Amino acid sequence: MESILKVENITKTFSGVTALNKVNLKLSGGKVTALIGENGAGKSTLLKIMSGIYTDYEGVITFKDQPTRFAAPKDAQDSGISIIHQELNLIPNLTVAQNIFLGREVINELGFLDESNMNQKTKALLNRLKLEVEPDEMVSSLKVGQQQIVEIAKALLTESEVLFMDEPTSAIGESEVKVLFKIIHQLKAEGKSIVYISHKLDELFVLADEFVVLRDGQVVGQGEMNQISRDKLIGMMAGREINMTGKSERKISDERILQVQNLNLKNPQNPQRPILQNINFELRKGEVLGIYGLMGAGRTELCESLFGLRGRLSTGTITLEGRKIYFHSPGQAIESGMALVPEDRKKNGIVPDMSVAENISLTVMDKVTKLGLLSEKLQSKLYDKYVSSLRIKVSSKNQFIRNLSGGNQQKVILAKWLERDPKVLMLDEPTRGIDINAKNEIYELITRLASTGISVIMVSSEIPEVLAISDRILVMCEGRITAEFSSEEATENKIMNAGIPENLNE
Repeated sequence: MESILKVENITKTFSGVTALNKVNLKLSGGKVTALIGENGAGKSTLLKIMSGIYTDYEGVITFKDQPTRFAAPKDAQDSGISIIHQELNLIPNLTVAQNIFLGREVINELGFLDESNMNQKTKALLNRLKLEVEPDEMVSSLKVGQQQIVEIAKALLTESEVLFMDEPTSAIGESEVKVLFKIIHQLKAEGKSIVYISHKLDELFVLADEFVVLRDGQVVGQGEMNQISRDKLIGMMAGREINMTGKSERKISDERILQVQNLNLKNPQNPQRPILQNINFELRKGEVLGIYGLMGAGRTELCESLFGLRGRLSTGTITLEGRKIYFHSPGQAIESGMALVPEDRKKNGIVPDMSVAENISLTVMDKVTKLGLLSEKLQSKLYDKYVSSLRIKVSSKNQFIRNLSGGNQQKVILAKWLERDPKVLMLDEPTRGIDINAKNEIYELITRLASTGISVIMVSSEIPEVLAISDRILVMCEGRITAEFSSEEATENKIMNAGIPENLNE
């Protein structure tokens, strides 16, 4: 089959670091190509070149048999190429419809914006994606998973011939994943070419026709998806054998570090439907407590309430180390020994225009200052400590954190909290958009932290992950805890059944 898009000898460098080195790739219509590699392998960089975001590179792009060099993303979009970004690319202070039509606004015959038309088309797109939000809702009010679906809607609006999907399922629930897969099959049948990036290898074996593996900016393998095994793919990605780490056999202390009683969270938009209802659980010292639930189950809101982010909308009793506490601000929670790695690292976890060293220092400014002035020596010492212990891939301490891969950004966020030596570490989707090797490193870190006595609450939408690392598992559904399992009794079916609303089980 003739290729729609072809790249030849694509090379890209950042500050002397080679991100891509003579990469060659052909994309055909009616096929899904899995682009696979660890964080930092060059996948997102390649997508950004092919979609007109990066314009400074060496090599040739041929689109529909014509050598092409896009000057901007709009050029690529107008030609029929779209990208769904892993790191959400929405404007929070615009509505859903305004985001979807940004740069492609519909004008009526009088020269004014045709908002009614745009809202109508947006509603049709959202219905197709089974997203129940209104076109005039502000994007800032949506959850990460809902925003991810809005990103998908933006790409579908253009009816593109080539569609790049960078971790499109990283923040959406299983029902939304099924809808997305159905749409991908429809696009294939229409002859569209899709490049699909995901660290969830099971997805790739379901969806992809072909694979391309990148490692250290170079293509190290490609072929038909049905001709390769999972183990061989992982070996190509890493260049070495990887053994996935699970929870270690360790005795959990009987000491109760955290107790939550009758926690409720009001819903300002709908007082009749609280976001959290009668949440009760306890956490022991050195325990890894997994929390699973579908999108909208209340997992993130639970962590935010414990961290003081929900203010006086939450009620109930929280007891930490035998002392009742009331967190009305994150500062109070932090001083008491709580830490939160948020779900949306780009929005809430990092300061993108600050360096890696500065981001690591943010929670412990007292440790890197002398007489009220920042000490570069102390900051460098802290930077060196965590770059080494967490194996953060970074060119220098002054590199902007926004230029790191998602997995390395997550390690920096972990570093800034670990330096505070927290009593309770809450991890909200800690491996979202992270490759298999980086996941394994984070699993090892969680296990190591628990063995030192740190108690961990780990929220995850991936059941295998919850099963692999948790000592005990809570399942949430519609703002309630619907089940609790020990690691020995938990199974995928039990967890899934407890996480599905009753009206969906009928």
